[in-house]
Amino acid sequence: MRLRPGLVSDYRSDAGIFRSVTQRVWFIALIVVAVYLGAGGKLGPINLSQDVLLFTVTALFASIGAIGLNIITGMAGQISLGHAFFLGLGAFTAAVLGGVEATRPAVDAAGNAITETVLVGFNLDMIIWLPAAGLVAALAGFLVAPIATRLRGMYLAFVTLGLVFLGEHIFREATTVTGGAGVGRPTAEVSLFGFHFDEAGEVFGIYLSKGQKLYFLGLILLLVMGLAAKNLFRSRVGRALAGIRDRDIAAEMMGIPLTRYKTIAFVLSSFYAGIAGALLWAIVGRLTAEAFGFLLSIKYIAMILIGGVATVTGSIMGAFFITFLPKVVEWLGSFIPFISLSPTGGVLTVAQFEQILYGLFLIGFLIFEPMGLFGIWIRVRNYWKAWPFSY
Repeated sequence: MRLRPGLVSDYRSDAGIFRSVTQRVWFIALIVVAVYLGAGGKLGPINLSQDVLLFTVTALFASIGAIGLNIITGMAGQISLGHAFFLGLGAFTAAVLGGVEATRPAVDAAGNAITETVLVGFNLDMIIWLPAAGLVAALAGFLVAPIATRLRGMYLAFVTLGLVFLGEHIFREATTVTGGAGVGRPTAEVSLFGFHFDEAGEVFGIYLSKGQKLYFLGLILLLVMGLAAKNLFRSRVGRALAGIRDRDIAAEMMGIPLTRYKTIAFVLSSFYAGIAGALLWAIVGRLTAEAFGFLLSIKYIAMILIGGVATVTGSIMGAFFITFLPKVVEWLGSFIPFISLSPTGGVLTVAQFEQILYGLFLIGFLIFEPMGLFGIWIRVRNYWKAWPFSY
């Protein structure tokens, strides 16, 4: 075994979250590096700017939503274009439960002065509104599942796409909950038992900015939910979902109840999306009905296709890639002459060039690297594991 450190000799090791000591060491090292970067100069000379820190926080929260989509699309093989709907449900649930109520004076039909509720809000703690956001989205996934589990392929894709347009209509018309079209509402406060993540302050005697607090919150939540998804993938449920993805008819012939496991996949995927939606828009501070359209679903599809389908690591890679892409495009705009940073000048604006890159990356990865960034990482890792006999 000393001469063959990569050899797996039993099924338990092969199905483990970390298959070797090397993987455990690298995982711990990665956590140490992440904590070091988030400390922002408190533990060393490297200090991330607040702009980069905010992008990183967004990528951490987006990774949770990408993992959720990978459960249903990557692991179960069910094409879902309705992820934006579940993100929106989670975001508005959090805003209602964690936000404050807004009222205004009005007059009823009899001419009496009354107080009219403009926005519903219960001002509850994060320990309430964050799980509730996931549960409400999961309930919606459970209600959709009986219809969705009877379909597959393009039929399922169009049904889930209809959820996005249905959600847009609901979010526009439910004004006391969402604020209505073009108006929106404030989001929930990110506070846990009186500790505010959205305000700078001291933690154990160390001063942390708002971005640093949110960074560590996102890191902890991503670790918990990422390891939970990784554990799901190696469990009996995960193996059943993989069988359904590879060949659903054969899986059914082997005794796997398709409806039950597809419903589980929809519920879990929706739960992750609800959590991600609540967190993402809580850090933005403003929530609008127009934010949860079809392009948002495409953005998350791009995350898992570019990052890697059916892998937790690939979901995180794709989320970081797509989140930081606008920043990279903006940087390229200062060097490429035909890209303008203003909306009126140049052949292409930054937003137009970004959309072109989305399409090119999607096509390129589907043709040349179907396993995404995770597949590239596997090839690089295997090359150096076999070096100098890498041929």
